[in-house]
Amino acid sequence: MSSAIGIDVSKARLDVAIHGQARQTQFPNTPQGHRRLVKWLTSLAPRQVVLESTGSYDQAVVDALFAAGLPVVRINPRQARDFAKATGQLAKTDRLDAFVLAHMGHALALPRYEPRAGWQRRLGEWVQRRRQVVEMLVAERQRLETMQDRCLRGLARRHIQHLERTQARLEQEIGQQVQAQPHLQILRSLKGIGPILQATLACELTELGRLSGKAIAKLAGVAPLARDSGTLRGRRMVWGGRWQVRQPLYMAALVALRHEPPLRAFYLGLRERGKAAKVAIVAVMRKMLVILNARMRDQLAAAIA
Repeated sequence: MSSAIGIDVSKARLDVAIHGQARQTQFPNTPQGHRRLVKWLTSLAPRQVVLESTGSYDQAVVDALFAAGLPVVRINPRQARDFAKATGQLAKTDRLDAFVLAHMGHALALPRYEPRAGWQRRLGEWVQRRRQVVEMLVAERQRLETMQDRCLRGLARRHIQHLERTQARLEQEIGQQVQAQPHLQILRSLKGIGPILQATLACELTELGRLSGKAIAKLAGVAPLARDSGTLRGRRMVWGGRWQVRQPLYMAALVALRHEPPLRAFYLGLRERGKAAKVAIVAVMRKMLVILNARMRDQLAAAIA
């Protein structure tokens, strides 16, 4: 049986482990290193090649592996860390991480990597940059509140103004890119769903319309998860999932509560039954996502038909 491969990705190198073998191989994280890695892995015919998503350092090697027809899997780092703890591996080094990923690929059947379309990659970069600028704006405004020196406050205000102009420019471009994708119009069928959330769903939740409502809510981290043991019935909580989706979805839910009567009635019904405001808002977020998932699914089915 072919072995599973684990690859720990860093900026400079790739640490590669084969499940069941003590030896490990390293390759440079460069185009030349990727070609050598592909040649070596092709000769092994692995069952799965598992990497963590690093945000940027792994994209080129993942693309090279996929283009070569290798069964590449890209997972969330939290999943790998939880798997390591579950197997008793508490220490963390690049070498150990590679073996953990190889073990994970051996023990589990993981979903294969599917590359995003060119427009999704470009749009995703703009969405990510906007998110970075918003984070800088929040931090700079907080710093301004603590500054006493008049000159420093003036400099901070000018920096904030520059960031605000940058944010506006990014949002304008994101809106134009979203408008250029006609199939995303279905996401605007709920009031409150603006270009930022549309772009985020298109880039960060590509499974929308391809999974069940419960699965898509769990994937986004807005599904209540059970915490039961024996006769104990723990409080249901939402956690994990894709925080990049939850943040704009929360803002969209606040708008939808004012302009979508069915969602407002749903929210008020929960509040009347004693649910906390935040719990009710999360329930609205989940309902919005399930509705959008169903509409996207119907659109995909119609396109195939």
